[in-house]
Amino acid sequence: MTTFEKTPGWLDWYQGPSKPKFQLPLGSVDSHCHVFGPGHLFPYAPERKYTPCDASKDQLFALRDHLGFTKNVIVQATCHGADNSALVDALTHSNGLARGVATIKRNITDEQLQELHDAGVRGVRFNFVKRLVDFTPKDELLEIAHRIKQLGWHIVIYFEAVDLPELWDFFTALPTIVVVDHMGRPDVSQAVDGPEFSLFIQLMTEHSNIWSKVTCPERLSVTGPKALHGEPHPYQDVIPFARKIVELFPDRVLTGTDWPHPNLKDHMPDDGLLVDWIPNIAPTAALQQKLLVDNPNRLYWGI
Repeated sequence: MTTFEKTPGWLDWYQGPSKPKFQLPLGSVDSHCHVFGPGHLFPYAPERKYTPCDASKDQLFALRDHLGFTKNVIVQATCHGADNSALVDALTHSNGLARGVATIKRNITDEQLQELHDAGVRGVRFNFVKRLVDFTPKDELLEIAHRIKQLGWHIVIYFEAVDLPELWDFFTALPTIVVVDHMGRPDVSQAVDGPEFSLFIQLMTEHSNIWSKVTCPERLSVTGPKALHGEPHPYQDVIPFARKIVELFPDRVLTGTDWPHPNLKDHMPDDGLLVDWIPNIAPTAALQQKLLVDNPNRLYWGI
């Protein structure tokens, strides 16, 4: 049996999350989460940049039920590279309640793509965060994009806000729906109407195929998980950014927990608290319905 030693200082996911006070609308989808291993069944990739704790499909589905979600969109974790076995296993055992976003390489066959589709994969992820993955040539990514378009899949892109100018031309050339992870990781210490975030708003305004996940306040926040200075909500500094995207592009937003929260350095969030954060960024029932139910079900289940 293969054993793996976690990256030193790795923070394991939060045990015993609170029960959210906010009741999610029926049919809600956790549109961004992961499975890690378990390593003895689904070994981590030799080229990985980190070794996580195990986080199994059964633990993910138990969290789904506890929080009040109906479905999951499971995103391939970089620690598994392009071996999607753990992802496919989770999808296969979800009783149709999960869809997947895979990582693939140029040499994948049409038959293998069809197998992923049959398992429930509906997208591929292109990662441009240099500390997490090695660079993949853009011509290879573009070739993959055109192949997966034939299946009706979309592309998920992960990048950091400072890199958007150099990636703009590539992103806008992609031939599918493009979903941006975590709002392009804005620097929330800057103004919400400042040049950096305004460029991301411009990207979404000019390109109607581009969607955004309003996820990971725990990853973006400077103020952190505690309510400060009389403010009633945690991650207060992220709210204006996420709310602006939800209100400007209500039909092109998704949200999710990011469980089990890989590579966090300072704290591990209570997933119940993350659910209770949602009404801050989608303040009306109509916006909550689009964000949590209508948009993900349309994109991933064709409903």
